[in-house]
Amino acid sequence: KEQQDELLCTYAALILHDDGADVTAQGMSNLIKAAGCNVEAYWPMLMAKMISTVGMDTLVKMGSGGGGGGAAPAAGGAAAAAPAAGGGGGGGKEEKKKVEEEEEE
Repeated sequence: KEQQDELLCTYAALILHDDGADVTAQGMSNLIKAAGCNVEAYWPMLMAKMISTVGMDTLVKMGSGGGGGGAAPAAGGAAAAAPAAGGGGGGGKEEKKKVEEEEEE
């Protein structure tokens, strides 16, 4: 529930910002209610205070760093775990080859 509330407030703030409206706790609450959702009352206030302190443009730029590479470390971690679990190094090379083929697709 907590992650969902944070995400709803984030989307509401982004919508308000994109529309050129002031990003306020009341504005976020109204937008969230209009979408048929609800959040704990402190979330819009917390987000609005953070946005007014840091600035929406700064927050958007902070969130844009490096995305899209999330799957590679997970796949690499699985490949690295395979030799340890199997006891032999040969299975790790085969696993690495599979990972590389999947990344190319």
